[in-house]
Amino acid sequence: MTTLAIDTHLLGWLQLLPVLGALWLLFVQRTWLAWPIALTTGIGELLLSLRLYQRFDLTTTDWQWHTRLPLSNWLVQSSAADGITVLFVLLTAFLCLLVLLYGGLVRRFHHLPRFFAVVLACEATLVGQFASLDLLWYTLMAALQTGLVGYLLSTWSLTADERLANQRYYQFMGTSLLLILAATLMLGWHHAELTHGQWSFELTTLVQDTRSPYLQSVIFYLLFYGLAIRVPLFPLHGWLPHVMEHGTVAAAMVLLLGLKTGIHGMLRFIFPLFPDAVWRWHEFVIAIAAFGILYSALLALVQKNLRKLLAYAVVSHTGILVIGLFSLHPQSFQGGIMLTGSFGLAITTLMLMAGIVHQRTRSLAFERLGGLLSPLPWVGIAFLVAAFSVVGMPGTPGFDAVHLLLEAAIERFGALVTVLAALGNVVAAACLLWAFQRAFLATPTANAPPRAAITRATPIEKGLAALLIAVQLASGFNADPWLALVKNSAQTLAAPFVHLGERP
Repeated sequence: MTTLAIDTHLLGWLQLLPVLGALWLLFVQRTWLAWPIALTTGIGELLLSLRLYQRFDLTTTDWQWHTRLPLSNWLVQSSAADGITVLFVLLTAFLCLLVLLYGGLVRRFHHLPRFFAVVLACEATLVGQFASLDLLWYTLMAALQTGLVGYLLSTWSLTADERLANQRYYQFMGTSLLLILAATLMLGWHHAELTHGQWSFELTTLVQDTRSPYLQSVIFYLLFYGLAIRVPLFPLHGWLPHVMEHGTVAAAMVLLLGLKTGIHGMLRFIFPLFPDAVWRWHEFVIAIAAFGILYSALLALVQKNLRKLLAYAVVSHTGILVIGLFSLHPQSFQGGIMLTGSFGLAITTLMLMAGIVHQRTRSLAFERLGGLLSPLPWVGIAFLVAAFSVVGMPGTPGFDAVHLLLEAAIERFGALVTVLAALGNVVAAACLLWAFQRAFLATPTANAPPRAAITRATPIEKGLAALLIAVQLASGFNADPWLALVKNSAQTLAAPFVHLGERP
């Protein structure tokens, strides 16, 4: 394979390119130039991420592209890649490119250069999180991402009544950051105690430290709850329905939900650093997730607004994902990582299609929808395929992932937990198919705008929908490359729990 000069510092370029694109856009005076600049940067980022995948060595469990840049005595920009990193970076590049494409299609976004600049800056913070081995740097990138997405929500909101949504967002995300920061500082302080004053927040260093069961449990819960808010996991999901109702339909929500930063944080830091605490408390986490699956799915069934229905469907499906990960089995980690990627792709499709529908109807209340499959067939089909992917239908990327999760769950916990997860998946399917029926197939009500007045999808919108359908079906029918990509990482994550499970 030909080696390029850029290959040595691929992770660095992946973090730098969106920043350069964002700075360029801030100085653009002509709005018509903004979209070409943003798309060029987004396409360049996707090509770099594909090069990262192409150059990744599947035969080793070692960190690849490991770089370390000390910025101060405490802060180190330490980056490296494993299979999880590559998958999340690929997903980030692809989904952010879709957001940039969507932003150019939806002309209601004012100050387009600034909008594109914020999206690209957010992309840089996301790649920084996914590539980081330093927990303090990860926390800093998470804080920057929180501020940038909050700016998207407040500046390009759907309604004038976004104040409550912004308050809830900052309350929950601020609490999340405080919990993560507290856990980070406790880890650094404990390492300094062990090494006579030398602070460190790097995963490769912290994983070697010995902690008491009490300290491990305290830090585990601080970090777990901080990340669970960002997932979001029941009962820490209170910000999501408000943000979904009043925030941007697609752009900010793709960056919040399509890219599972909370799940990645658990995979990267919680499971390697606190195996004893995870083993001690994993049944408690499973119980919370199982209850949240059914609770959120039932709430989704009574919603009268497509946005809020999708919000509760996300929370319900997140519970299934958490049950899979905390089954602590090699197959469950492999399936969980895969499901995170497929779910991110599916929820992005649902959000973007909902955004296109909102452009036509100026509402996502079910009483103003119905009969949209005729004027918007490609949008409806993309929505349906994404709904099937969320519930793990054959032919979608969620099928293999859900199969691995449920198989691991029944081996670890027996029938009860697995049946609850499967029932939750059935209810989630009912929610999403019911939403499709109400929005695209049902007879329009008297409150709905005339179907003849709804403009048909533009060629670019049809192309966006077709691209999302093709990517989901292609990755669903050929999931082997993605399973192979994360296999070694999943086995490494599961290794400590195999030994713990063998203890008398």
